[in-house]
Amino acid sequence: MVEFTGERVIPGQVTGDLWSEHLARYAYARRYADKKRVLDAGCGAGYGAAELARSAPSVTGLDVSAEAIHFARTNYALPALRFVVSSCTTMPFAPNSFDLVVAFEVIEHLADHRAFLHECARVLTHSGLFIVSSPNKSYYAESRAGSGPNPYHEHEFEAGEFLNELERVFSHVRLVQQNRMEAFAFHSALSFGPADALVEKDGGRVEDAHFLIGLCSFAVPPEPQPFVYVPRAVNLLREREQHIRLLEEQLREARSERDSTLSLFHRQTEELEESNRWAEKLNVDLKAAGQRIVELQNEAAGLAAGYQAQLAKLEEEDRVKTEWARNTAAELAAKCLELAECVKLLDTAEATVRERTLWAQTAEGQREQLAAQLEMVRSSRWLKLSRTVGLGPVVDTPQDDKP
Repeated sequence: MVEFTGERVIPGQVTGDLWSEHLARYAYARRYADKKRVLDAGCGAGYGAAELARSAPSVTGLDVSAEAIHFARTNYALPALRFVVSSCTTMPFAPNSFDLVVAFEVIEHLADHRAFLHECARVLTHSGLFIVSSPNKSYYAESRAGSGPNPYHEHEFEAGEFLNELERVFSHVRLVQQNRMEAFAFHSALSFGPADALVEKDGGRVEDAHFLIGLCSFAVPPEPQPFVYVPRAVNLLREREQHIRLLEEQLREARSERDSTLSLFHRQTEELEESNRWAEKLNVDLKAAGQRIVELQNEAAGLAAGYQAQLAKLEEEDRVKTEWARNTAAELAAKCLELAECVKLLDTAEATVRERTLWAQTAEGQREQLAAQLEMVRSSRWLKLSRTVGLGPVVDTPQDDKP
């Protein structure tokens, strides 16, 4: 199912006013389609080509969208009607293939509209007619001021520019206006067929037209005649009343949405004010915190200075103690050497004492031995006999031996 996106009209998915606006152009072109080979370039969903096929013996609808062409083939299967998928700037047709080429609301969708105009001129016979339409930029921009430009349009034309572009390609161009206007219709209650129309001479300025339609050819075309299209069972006042009711409903919805938006706005305003109060308190807290940080930084600077002074003092004490330790270590080393020397002397003295003791012990032994021998000599009868006769040595008793 093809959906209406705003790029092309889909039957049954648009308002009656928009549908009539598009179908009216095909009703106007159908007056030139009798006994003609017709091409609907950019046919979209195919409803316009089907309208032309009511008069023309052969109608070809062409569109770049395969989805749109599938919809057209499915919904408008007529003997005189065929549909082709192709770009409007490279049509798969031989030159002079069509007596009437129509292109409604297509040219503004193309990036290269001049290539499109030359391609339409190529497939058109010399005596044929090219009918092309486009929204009037001046009016269209004003009517869409609230919703913004149509995103599917590549380039929109004002009346003078549109006429100049058509005259670059075709020898003869007639500019026709299409306007939605108020009229009074007189018709049977049972049927409504072809009717005469009286259009006042003052048709309005072309610059103010809703849509611009160009009738282009290489031969002199027939002078365009006024044409009034009345949609089926139309009652403009009733339509306006229904439209007013629709607008009133939309207005109620808009007001409800506005009230919701205002409520949301007030709520957000309150939240914003609360946020501002919180932000102000936060600023005060931040300011106090900043001041406290400065105080702490000053205190830290004072502590750092005291720490540095204490550190310098401790370093000086450490230097003094280190120096003392070094001196003490040197003194201890000297004392150790002196002690070692004393120990060495003590060892030597101890060795001498041991040697003298041993010698004394040996001498004592020898003395005792000699004393024993001397005693033996003194007690010898031979000695005593010699003393008696006055012979032999006199052996005195040692002093130590006297009692």
